[in-house]
Amino acid sequence: MRVSKACNAQLRKSYRLLAIAGAATFLAACGSDDVFTGEPPLLTNAQCSVTGQNQQLLNFMNDRYLWKDDMNSNVNPASQNSIYAMLNAIRAPQDNFSFIITEQEYQDRYVDAVFFGFGFGRNDRQDLGVIEIRYVYDGSPASEAGLRRGDVITEVDGVPMSTWFSRINAGTATWATVFGPNEEGVERTITARKPDGLEFTETIRKTAVETNTVMATERFTIDDKDVGYFVFDSFINRSESDLNTAYDQLEGVDELIIDLRYNSGGLVRVANQLASQAAWNNVENEIFLTYQYNENFQDQIYYFDLGPGIAQLNLDRVYVLTTNSSCSSSELVINSLTPFVEVVTVGDTTCGKPVGQQPGQICDKIVFAITFQTVNADGFGDYFDGLPATCQVADAIVGDWGDMNDPLLAEAAYHVSNGACSAELAATDGAMSSAAEVEKAVRAKITEHPQVTKWRTEH
Repeated sequence: MRVSKACNAQLRKSYRLLAIAGAATFLAACGSDDVFTGEPPLLTNAQCSVTGQNQQLLNFMNDRYLWKDDMNSNVNPASQNSIYAMLNAIRAPQDNFSFIITEQEYQDRYVDAVFFGFGFGRNDRQDLGVIEIRYVYDGSPASEAGLRRGDVITEVDGVPMSTWFSRINAGTATWATVFGPNEEGVERTITARKPDGLEFTETIRKTAVETNTVMATERFTIDDKDVGYFVFDSFINRSESDLNTAYDQLEGVDELIIDLRYNSGGLVRVANQLASQAAWNNVENEIFLTYQYNENFQDQIYYFDLGPGIAQLNLDRVYVLTTNSSCSSSELVINSLTPFVEVVTVGDTTCGKPVGQQPGQICDKIVFAITFQTVNADGFGDYFDGLPATCQVADAIVGDWGDMNDPLLAEAAYHVSNGACSAELAATDGAMSSAAEVEKAVRAKITEHPQVTKWRTEH
């Protein structure tokens, strides 16, 4: 079933509840029933008892779940002590992506785009006894304290990180012990070191952190080419305006590098906007993707759509920086553009999530169960092992965003200049193959949606 342009406009108005797809969003498609209908049951009703919630989940999964034929549908709802346990008991063996959050968590993360914390993402380096700073949200306590990507935390409250790692591994401490609960006013004194070796100590206090989704926007001159670069962290509601701000700053560029290395997904409509603004002259009136459902529902075609996007770069080639944390809607950008423009990916193979969710509300919970798979205009969508990088380079945190010593950014710049991957990569094909095997093994161990993993490593 095709979704017309008029229907696309209606879809945009209906996308309040998102799915992580791709957090695709809540898809109120023309000609089909909304996933959310009416008001959720009162929390005091029997429907919202543990058994009641479990039964509703089973009903939802039998109706909407993409892999319903593979799930364990014989589980007695009365035998599970929570809706979370019920999901784990009935999900299909291949499903590492479905999850459930509370309605408040949904409101905080996806609608309001805030959380209580210091405002940074961590990368554990137990081998070095430090925490690397992956990213810092604008205006957050961490940002105000001077923390930036590339810095490392060496101590928290006077205790070396090597000691904290030992305590966490021994089960005598948790990350909540290290950084405290995510509540207003919680304080910690951190000692950190800059890439140039400068050390500093600051006391920072948790507050409501707004999660900006564009973390950096730059323009570089590479061999007389005007090259745009932006770091995009998440596909959520506020991303629409964040993307417009970034694209406004990049109008007229000859090449574009989109950094999605840690972007674990979000709204499909935002992925569509991002891709459409980058290459509109090549994709107008073309198919962005087709949603494929279980046998209870008809497949649906979704066209490229600028949505609220304004600036149009009209490029014939885009570069995308990736790791195996690049998931879902990040992969949609790559896969959906590939039939129409040259897409050069630099980094590691992506996470492998060509499936998405249309959430369902059960009492005060939001269920993000896999309800569809996506394919591009060529009918391709079987990338459960991830999308391979054109130029495979291991990610390393060497400094702040835009640092040309960054291996992924440096390799993209090399390709801009030479039209091919670097000689160093060509000379190490065997090593890259071995690295790819390790990456595949790591990917096979994914046991939760990467977005949930991302939240657990934010403070």
